[in-house]
Amino acid sequence: MPPTFPASPTPVSSSALRAPFSASLPSPEAVVAALRAAGCVFAEDEAALILTAARTAAELTALVDRRVGGLPLELVLGWAEFRGLRIAVAPGVFVPRRRTEFLVSEALAHAPHANVVVDLCCGSGAVGAALAAALDRPEVHAADVDPAAVRCARGNLADAGGRVYTGDLFDALPDALRGRVDILAANVPYVPTGEVALLPAEARDHEPLVALDGGTDGLDVLRRVAAAAPGWLAPGGCLLVETSERQAPDAVEAFTRAGLTTRLALCEELYAHVVIGVRD
Repeated sequence: MPPTFPASPTPVSSSALRAPFSASLPSPEAVVAALRAAGCVFAEDEAALILTAARTAAELTALVDRRVGGLPLELVLGWAEFRGLRIAVAPGVFVPRRRTEFLVSEALAHAPHANVVVDLCCGSGAVGAALAAALDRPEVHAADVDPAAVRCARGNLADAGGRVYTGDLFDALPDALRGRVDILAANVPYVPTGEVALLPAEARDHEPLVALDGGTDGLDVLRRVAAAAPGWLAPGGCLLVETSERQAPDAVEAFTRAGLTTRLALCEELYAHVVIGVRD
């Protein structure tokens, strides 16, 4: 899942970080200067968020320290914005990307009255939470192989009454869901194994490998999901998976081979590619 974070900052020493700060009240200008010196591309925007999150000068210094040290902004804050929602994130959990909002939009366009939603490879549960917020009290299920992600998703889906399971793809889901799913969103890992090392440090160093590595060509998990999805979808139900421009033709082929009526949706603004397959 190629990341969309700002460029990783270059760590600076703690003494250099604290030098501009007043002992009692670090100024907004000092925060911006520290972030900019560390290489944060959007220093002003990040500073505004960090300043809002900090309750004391000491806490503010600690938050800036973490960001300057290379921790992703979302993990510094403890949350990420996704379709207007504040999604809690935790260390070791995949941070939702803005481009994935397009997957949610496409799901809602296809099934605006969906009753049963599954968020597979759910990570923080952001996709399930966004779908639950937009639909009329759907039955929401989510699953991830990573226990840390499951814990995070349970918190984010609690208000929607979502049920979150630990396990490998469909093995985690209750059999009662077979043939009932209206929206099956699977934000699977799709970075080819050989390219994981090329990812920005914020993803490579702070997110679980299982959420990034999609196998030799990046499509191993996608193929498994596509092959099994028809047995879980309701008639007219849809499977949606994010992929890259380069992988899109092979992803479409995998969906078609599984017997799904398939199309590729593209959002140029977000540079997002979503393969959509519908069970006839």
